[in-house]
Amino acid sequence: MNLKDIKGWTLDHQMKGVPGNLRPMALGRTGGQRWNILKEDLPLPAAVLLDSALTQNSAWMRRFIEATGAYLAPHGKTTMSPQLFKRQLDDGAWGITVANTHQLQVARDHGVKRVVMANQLVGKQAIRYVMNEIRRDKSFDFYCLVDSVEGVKMLAAAAKKEKPGRPLQVLLEGGIPGGRTGVRDFKSAMKVARAIAAAAPHLSLRGIEGFEGLIRGKTPKEAQRKVDAFLDFLADIAVAVGKAGLFAKGEVLLSAGGSAFYDRVVARFRRAKLDRKVRIVIRSGCYLTHDEASYAKMFKDVLARSKVARSLGDGLQPALEVWAYVQSRPEPTRALVTMGRRDAGADSGWPTPIKWFRPGKHKKPMTIPAGHACVNMNDQHGYLDVPANSPLRVGDLVGFGINHPCTTFDKWQVIHVVDDKYKVVESLRTFF
Repeated sequence: MNLKDIKGWTLDHQMKGVPGNLRPMALGRTGGQRWNILKEDLPLPAAVLLDSALTQNSAWMRRFIEATGAYLAPHGKTTMSPQLFKRQLDDGAWGITVANTHQLQVARDHGVKRVVMANQLVGKQAIRYVMNEIRRDKSFDFYCLVDSVEGVKMLAAAAKKEKPGRPLQVLLEGGIPGGRTGVRDFKSAMKVARAIAAAAPHLSLRGIEGFEGLIRGKTPKEAQRKVDAFLDFLADIAVAVGKAGLFAKGEVLLSAGGSAFYDRVVARFRRAKLDRKVRIVIRSGCYLTHDEASYAKMFKDVLARSKVARSLGDGLQPALEVWAYVQSRPEPTRALVTMGRRDAGADSGWPTPIKWFRPGKHKKPMTIPAGHACVNMNDQHGYLDVPANSPLRVGDLVGFGINHPCTTFDKWQVIHVVDDKYKVVESLRTFF
């Protein structure tokens, strides 16, 4: 990958989380500035990634894919950071997943060679961009989804007109009633598969895809049963399409798996009996940074279900934190901090106060005592319920674990990677 332009990108004091007196400098130089969150070298709020947790999480997922024989195409929308894409690819990822052409363009501009667009490719500009990239770069390995005969006709007509020089590779998407995109039944799936095959040489059917992450149940066992049934539906489509001779030549891709049920994806897709090589591709995006709540619970469920996952040593650790100051203690059981909805996601729950630090007193962050909780956020303020005897006072630093990494990443142009002493070792640029 090519990260030269990112490392040379000019950082200045107009960026959130960057010192106010900073003269313009290259992003790649931040690791040599010896900035430290705990020494108040950076204004707060600031988003940071713990380098040790990133390393641990990447190594754990590498062990998982090696143990299961699956392949990983992590979803780039989580971080939209090519620097993290490179870390994932260097650690064995098969490709990068995107959801739209903006994300695809970012990945391509920084040298990602294999991309799964886990979404429908629609619109004149989007389709033209993809066709041009396929024609321009013979090594570009691209896959997109289709779930209707109308979509097939649209893509085939565009490919015929744009003449990319090789077929557009598509995955037939299966869906769930009331869910997002994807065919809802077996009959519809076969109809679309036949349309794709008939659109050769402009299109080639390379596999079957779905997303099980929106499936819910009243209990973990009920959710697993529903997920397994959906995955079996996708596998049954693959077997039938294979028997009908509708797949293009080469291996068949079976792809699903967000950050909640990737263990079940591997287990169920292994049962599909096709007459050729099957490549199982999971697409977890949040494993690298993990979180303090939603994905922490999901990972516990993975460990409870999967003997393989339990055998892989230390598991995933929260890497993403947002640090803020206590700015007010207006009531005995209330603290206000300098972090709001513009700084941390709240779509899946409020951030969790996990650490605190008092400059001049502490040598390292302390664990937040029981009874402290974030209960609301405005744009720039966070409301904490605290015990009447809380040690927090104005000027203290509080570190928050977040809930759902995606909606915290998209609030920062620059995120600092820190060592275990909170010294900045590098800074990442995001492209939201």
